[in-house]
Amino acid sequence: MSEGYKIVYEGGSGEIEEKKSRFIATVRPVGSEEEVTAFLAEMKKKYWDARHNCFAYVIGEKNELVRCSDDGEPSGTAGRPMLDVLLKEELHNVAVVVTRYFGGTLLGTGGLVRAYQQAVKEGLSNSQIVEKRKGSRLVIDTDYNGIGKIQYLFAQEEISILDTEYTDAVRITAMVPAEKKEQIEKALMEGTNGKAGISWGETVEYAFMDKKLKIF
Repeated sequence: MSEGYKIVYEGGSGEIEEKKSRFIATVRPVGSEEEVTAFLAEMKKKYWDARHNCFAYVIGEKNELVRCSDDGEPSGTAGRPMLDVLLKEELHNVAVVVTRYFGGTLLGTGGLVRAYQQAVKEGLSNSQIVEKRKGSRLVIDTDYNGIGKIQYLFAQEEISILDTEYTDAVRITAMVPAEKKEQIEKALMEGTNGKAGISWGETVEYAFMDKKLKIF
């Protein structure tokens, strides 16, 4: 996870209609197959009168668990197209159920594929998706001569500054991705001639939501 990966922080739902058939997508973050099983049971109970409750899910940082189901639709017209959307969006630890209420008109293979994929996209558009990374909080104590170099370095490396305190010296708090930790420390030492005080916090998983830091 050194470069980060995308997850659904908060699920959502979306609905489309195609030739009077309703396709309702429900997206949910999941961390295990047990959670998926519970989610499926919940959706089947909620939409008990629907003809189909097709699903797809991806679990693990490296997609260790990937499953899908057409739930009675023609083979390859629902579950796999739904899964393809999740994989194309590079999402992890997410499940989606698309519930179909048949409208009386057959859509054909291509029509079903397009409808199920569009429903998933609609559900994702109403979900909160974030990039989750590993990193460490960094506290730097420096004099006023060093502040400009540090701010320039962080801007170049796209390091997020969380807080800056100005007293008789300057204290900067930042969140540094794990893969940049050694590089940033070396650059800080060289840029301030070793005068900056550096203190690292523990490694955590984090994401920025609405420009605010969220620690998992």
